[in-house]
Amino acid sequence: MVEDELALLDKNINEFWNKFKSNVNDTSCQMVGLRDNYKDVSKAFTEKLSVKLKEEERMVQMYLEYQNQICRQNKLIQEKKDNLLKLIGEVNGKKQDLEVLTTNIQDLKEEYARKKETISTAKKTSEERLQRLQKSVDIFKDRLGLEIRKIYGDKLQFIFTNIDPKHPDSPYMFCLHLNEARDYEVSDSAPHLECLAEFQENLRKTKNFSAFLANVRKAFSTMVYS
Repeated sequence: MVEDELALLDKNINEFWNKFKSNVNDTSCQMVGLRDNYKDVSKAFTEKLSVKLKEEERMVQMYLEYQNQICRQNKLIQEKKDNLLKLIGEVNGKKQDLEVLTTNIQDLKEEYARKKETISTAKKTSEERLQRLQKSVDIFKDRLGLEIRKIYGDKLQFIFTNIDPKHPDSPYMFCLHLNEARDYEVSDSAPHLECLAEFQENLRKTKNFSAFLANVRKAFSTMVYS
């Protein structure tokens, strides 16, 4: 009886051990499979991660290069902007210089026009005086024996004759010209007349050239008879 029970117990232990070994073997196989599967999955993940990291790295490089390009473009744009501002400043400066030059040229033109008008007026006045003088000359040449000659420096030389009855051909003379103020100026009388300066002032005031010539001739005659 006891032997039968021991034999049954021994059988049950063997069955249990065989099942346990079978379960352990199955578990080991499963563990090995899981380990191999993990290695495969891990390898695949690592490869994908590596590819992803490389793509990320390439994207970072592209971004950095893009940033560098933007920096270079901004720098170039700033340089062009500075050059443009400098050019605009130079153009404005030249424009101001041109405006000043134009104003100066206009002022010179106006001044030239004024001077031209002044010269024209002075020339006209001189011509009118010379005409009056020539008219007086014509009158006095016949009546007073007066001869007028044009000499150096735009001067007119007045020569009287028929003053000295003993020497009717003896010359009595003086010179006349218009000074810078366009006034009559008398000089170089021969023989010398002390009153010539006074006659000059009266001529400038009265513009009566005939009276002036008559006074000069009278002074020369007085000198002869004194």
